[in-house]
Amino acid sequence: MSHDSVSDSAISAHFSAAPARVFRAEKGTLYVLATPLGNLRDITLRALDILSTADLILVEDTRVSAKLLSHYGIKAPLRALHEHNERKSIAAIIALLQQNHSIALISDAGTPAVSDPGARLVAAVRAATLPIVPIPGACALIAAVSAAGLNAEHFYFAGFLPTATKARRAQLETLNALDAALIFYEAPHRIRRTLGELIQAFQTPREIIIARELTKTFETIERIPLADAADWLDAHPDTERGELVLIIDTSADATPRNTTTDAAASDATLKRWLPALLKELPPARAAKVAAQATGIPRSAIYERIEGEKDKVKRT
Repeated sequence: MSHDSVSDSAISAHFSAAPARVFRAEKGTLYVLATPLGNLRDITLRALDILSTADLILVEDTRVSAKLLSHYGIKAPLRALHEHNERKSIAAIIALLQQNHSIALISDAGTPAVSDPGARLVAAVRAATLPIVPIPGACALIAAVSAAGLNAEHFYFAGFLPTATKARRAQLETLNALDAALIFYEAPHRIRRTLGELIQAFQTPREIIIARELTKTFETIERIPLADAADWLDAHPDTERGELVLIIDTSADATPRNTTTDAAASDATLKRWLPALLKELPPARAAKVAAQATGIPRSAIYERIEGEKDKVKRT
């Protein structure tokens, strides 16, 4: 028998002999607890231990969470904590923790405080020097990344884009300068608008991974050229139902970026063309055209234009 076989057998025997530990929610502690994205089996044993023994469970929507809790026979009291009441609920929740109540915080699906309510509460509980324990588990962001096969070496999670058009465009301009895969959450009723804006914002060859209904019956994870995204959506109208994760990745056959060289080349192009543009166009329009030509964020170019104006005034 090989050494490896002996080691494997020993490890197997160790785990089969070890009694399963049951965890209990500790008094005066806030548990930030991940719940399934859709498939109710995607919950950890420790999460079930904590939910079963907590004095109170904070939920985003009582109707949604009741399905999960009922499935596992969990009968702890529920209290709603969502984006509209989080701020005004914090003081009462901290008071309960100080009175030695154990509290579990969950969202409708996935990990709380990741583009979901909970971050303000967690910050306040930490400021009050009360215990906070994460119970990790499902997260749509990580699930999508794990199945995407990213070309980029790094990724940046942007969450939901702002609702205002001007703010959305400004954020996309900033993100376009990052040498990373970009990850967004999006609601189904905004997917068509968002795909159009992504196509417009990222002119260099990029690919998009569209992940929809993760872990559910109609799970879809599709990788296509970003330029084809609108046509793909037309052919798959069901995508306009169900929550989505969108990942803007580099193209598989794209030349790896040398950010130092790219930045120098873009800056040289800007210095050469910006004076000519400003002779023909207003500053805002010149900044937009220069941004499209160089890849430098429009806001940065506009700041440079304003800076040059200040220099002229001072002289």
